[in-house]
Amino acid sequence: MSVVSTVGLIGAGAIGRAHLNGAAQAAGIKIVGIADPNPAAAQLANEFGLPHFTDHRTLRDTLQPDGAIIATPNALHVPMALEWLAEGRPVLVEKPVAGTVEEGRQLAHAADAAKVPVLVGHHRRHNPILRKARELVREGALGRLVSASVLATFLKPDAYFEQAWRRSNGGGPVLINLIHEIDLVRFVCGEIRSLQALTSNAIREFEVEDSAAALLRLDNNALVTITLSDTAASPWSWDLASGENPAFSRSQAESHFLCGTNASLALPTLRTWRYPGERGWFQPLEPGSIAFQPADPYIEQMRHFGAVIRREEAPLTDALDATRTLEVTLAVRQAAQSGTMVYF
Repeated sequence: MSVVSTVGLIGAGAIGRAHLNGAAQAAGIKIVGIADPNPAAAQLANEFGLPHFTDHRTLRDTLQPDGAIIATPNALHVPMALEWLAEGRPVLVEKPVAGTVEEGRQLAHAADAAKVPVLVGHHRRHNPILRKARELVREGALGRLVSASVLATFLKPDAYFEQAWRRSNGGGPVLINLIHEIDLVRFVCGEIRSLQALTSNAIREFEVEDSAAALLRLDNNALVTITLSDTAASPWSWDLASGENPAFSRSQAESHFLCGTNASLALPTLRTWRYPGERGWFQPLEPGSIAFQPADPYIEQMRHFGAVIRREEAPLTDALDATRTLEVTLAVRQAAQSGTMVYF
């Protein structure tokens, strides 16, 4: 009989529901209870037939799960994770791993010292499309990577901003959405050496930005542009194009374009273009496509977390790795405000 790791879910928001759905279909893991003081959490627990607790310590002491998913507001990620690590229990911490780079490093050091693994919820890394794209780049199928263009342009409805924090510097698409694109670039294309950026709040005129543009130089000297806006009537974003989240209306567009000296690749379709013979702009490019086995990244992330708890697999994204993504993401606002390039 296969071993099933038991997990407590701390935080019953939208991402908490995604984890519940993922775990329900994943092998080797079972969510056994929910902790969240919000009254709506009790309804969610009832929906999934799980016990509800208002405090994560009560859940831990009552159910004694093998690990925990921490899907709370960002400021609580590290304090809660440290408590569970001290008990010897692995955690899956939602992105961003922490509120600050220093806190992220603190968590990474604590995990190393305790020899207890931390997995961070950069779920896109579990998508077979991105795993295949990473493989193609690293094996040189595109030749030498020259550039990448990322479009993360979508329209958040007015009701989204009824919560005041989403109109303040604590919210905004840089911290909420751009972090996914930064992590995708790091995972697929390579490490980031430096960046420049601009931000704008000209459309909504909130305290926080509604649009941003970033220019990155990678360690391999490829250049990456990212265009971000949550106020654009546009189909060009991973969330709309990939179909990962059924809550979004799916588009047939593409959102990420990787250009190499031998071939180019579009995501999430994995369409390719290359010269079949003589190369050069006077010659026709031949389109193609890369085969892959589709899978739900939330289900795969839950399966992986169960394996991490049992020490069968190392975390695909550990706390130190996720802190690097956080550092680069925070630097976008820093570069935009200072008008200078940020180096890493």
